[in-house]
Amino acid sequence: MGDMEAGRMSRTPRRWAGALCALALVSAALAHAETPILPPEVRQALQRATVPESALAVVIEEAGSGRPLLSAQAREPVNPASLAKLLTTYAALDRLGPAWAWRTPVWLDGPLRDGVLEGALVIQGRGDPTLVLERVWLLLQRVRQLGVREIRGDIVLDRSAFALPPHMPGAFDGEPLRPYNVGPDALPLNYKSVVYGFVPDPPSGRARVTQEPRLDGAPATLEVPLASGPCSDWRGALKASFGPEGARFAGAYPAACGPLNWPVADPDPDSYNARLLTALWRDMGGSLTGRVRDGTAPAGRTPDLEAVSPPLAEVVRDINKYSNNLMAQQLFLSLALAEGAPATPERARLAMAAWLGTRLGEELAVGVRLDNGAGLSRETRASAAALARLLQQAWGSPVMSELMSSLPVAGLDGTMRRSRAGDGRAHLKTGSLRDVAGVAGYVLSDSGRRYVLVAILNHDNAQAARPALEALVRWTRADGAAR
Repeated sequence: MGDMEAGRMSRTPRRWAGALCALALVSAALAHAETPILPPEVRQALQRATVPESALAVVIEEAGSGRPLLSAQAREPVNPASLAKLLTTYAALDRLGPAWAWRTPVWLDGPLRDGVLEGALVIQGRGDPTLVLERVWLLLQRVRQLGVREIRGDIVLDRSAFALPPHMPGAFDGEPLRPYNVGPDALPLNYKSVVYGFVPDPPSGRARVTQEPRLDGAPATLEVPLASGPCSDWRGALKASFGPEGARFAGAYPAACGPLNWPVADPDPDSYNARLLTALWRDMGGSLTGRVRDGTAPAGRTPDLEAVSPPLAEVVRDINKYSNNLMAQQLFLSLALAEGAPATPERARLAMAAWLGTRLGEELAVGVRLDNGAGLSRETRASAAALARLLQQAWGSPVMSELMSSLPVAGLDGTMRRSRAGDGRAHLKTGSLRDVAGVAGYVLSDSGRRYVLVAILNHDNAQAARPALEALVRWTRADGAAR
């Protein structure tokens, strides 16, 4: 072997070593570039809450252009909690239109003579979540305006528009009396809840208890003794028990509390409609010889009147501003009802999956799993990337203004009213469960750019890490601290 050939062979390992070293440096640089570096204030907030950075899924990008600002765990399916309402409300606005409304038809099923209806009053529920006390009263008042004073028959409620499995109100978190745990219904009158008000009267040493509404069979008046001491666990101090016959309070009410309200989901939701309608009809001077029962609406007959809900854009605002779970579930099922009765949870999920496929594409849509449309679930999953894609889609859609204006404004209203991060320049839906905290929506920055922001924490200490979400909003407002 000659000296030249030997020299070439001796240099070859050195060339390979140099090439491998350069490749390692490039790979390290790429790995560093792909590893998201969270803003320092966000990292510090996570550390204070003992939450790892891997628990945060986040996407921040410029609205319209999609220019990325920050991305971490973007495609990881996580529990979005109430951020799921963004999917439900955007789908409804997109498919049904902002002016769409629920209609609740009413029939006089029998002859009407001299104020007497010889037959049944029939009310058909079609899922309207806005039939609160005032609107139910107006519906019955319109019946009176038709000339009905006495019903010599039954009040029949047709609830067949929804076909639902049995609902266990305490199954989710063991709190069956919380109004957010009320289950959906084709005719969900007044959210099937009662608000108890407590008004102290120090001279008498008692507190007057108001009931709204007062249901049939409930006591006409209630009082509880006043107690001294601080206003701490005032609900526990009342020693309350709730049943179909109303509330009973075996304890006392702290005078230091002043007037307070206690909203309670009725413990017997199946009979709630009957007790409410019976009480309202009689309170307005009507007579009912029969009872309130479930039944079927007349087929092929034009209704004698219809109660029409506010337009969908207004309902969506209530859902997103205040994160109303029952209203979101009603809307979710109504998406299935729009394609034919009866609506079922499975048909609603299929309708949403088909819509998501057209908006997200198969790659992102396949990772989205909706349970009930409200996010009150341990099974719902969505990625930050999927939510960001939908917010980008909405930004360029005809319903952008309706969706964006439905989101809470940071520092001003809804579930973001206590936020100190947005100063009125962030429209953000919130999500919250025991182990979930999230925000998603739009942020207006100091430069005048609008950004899409999605940030979701899944961790046992998620609630303690909310300051990290606030820090992300502030960082986005500053255009990513001007990069």
